[in-house]
Amino acid sequence: MFEVTCVGILVTDVMVKTVDKIPDKGKLGLVDNINLFIGGCAANSAIDMAKLGLNTAIVGMVGEDAFGDFMRNELSKNEVNIDGLVACQNASSASIVLSDSSGERTFLHCLGANGVFSEKSINYSIIENSKIIFVAGCMLMPSFDGEDCAKFLKKAKEMGKITALDTAWDDTGKWMKTLEGSMQYIDYFIPSIDEAQQLSKKQKPEDIAAFFFSKGVKHVVIKLGKDGCYFQENASSAGQYLPSYKIKAVDTTGAGDSFCAGFLYGISKNMGIKESCRLANAVGAHCVMEMGATAGIKSYAQTLKFMEENPL
Repeated sequence: MFEVTCVGILVTDVMVKTVDKIPDKGKLGLVDNINLFIGGCAANSAIDMAKLGLNTAIVGMVGEDAFGDFMRNELSKNEVNIDGLVACQNASSASIVLSDSSGERTFLHCLGANGVFSEKSINYSIIENSKIIFVAGCMLMPSFDGEDCAKFLKKAKEMGKITALDTAWDDTGKWMKTLEGSMQYIDYFIPSIDEAQQLSKKQKPEDIAAFFFSKGVKHVVIKLGKDGCYFQENASSAGQYLPSYKIKAVDTTGAGDSFCAGFLYGISKNMGIKESCRLANAVGAHCVMEMGATAGIKSYAQTLKFMEENPL
């Protein structure tokens, strides 16, 4: 059985570092390096969990092109099951990621194959053979977001699965109009603070969590970036803040996805929500200490050693 199956976006990231200024039109600017990495919320999280030691699968769509082949090879190399990947005639999804000297990123993104992925693309035999289903990259799959996502999560719950969902930034501004129908089927909702504020129209994590609980979400975890996270077990329990590990960030690409990977590793091993968040913070710290979305992730044993040596 797969401990976690990630359903969502896969992206080839063209990473450009260091970009503190965009050259004027027609001019050339020198950078330190340009590298090719696999990215996208589902791919990043699946690889991170496999590195931690989970039996992981991915369900999504890629193009029949060089980027698609690259992503299949990277996932297989990292021992992620790719039986749920579907090929289409559209180009594979890709991003150009500009990373500045502080590690912050700016993205140029082409939806590509992720734009035509739908509920009908899903191999339900893989879902049936999974413990946890993680929808990763909601808001960047226009054919799946909304009704298809709600239909899929409802089926997953009927199949007895634990469900989790993380959002991406919604450049269309639809936010809750897209997600509201899915929320009653989400066990663990893990958005970033910026996305959570847009969805709820609230500012404080406590008020945001209360709003999500009112929509049917069972458990809420809000990623606070360098400030750690906020988590709340349920609507009647007290929420808590957990600080991040103090490290020097090299590249924040994939930080949120690695947090989700660490958190879901904990849930898959029957850890409590606080213990899972502590692990998530440690996995996120390892992510940002290296260039690329997945390069810095260590095994669970190595991550645990880091946590013991750097208590929060």
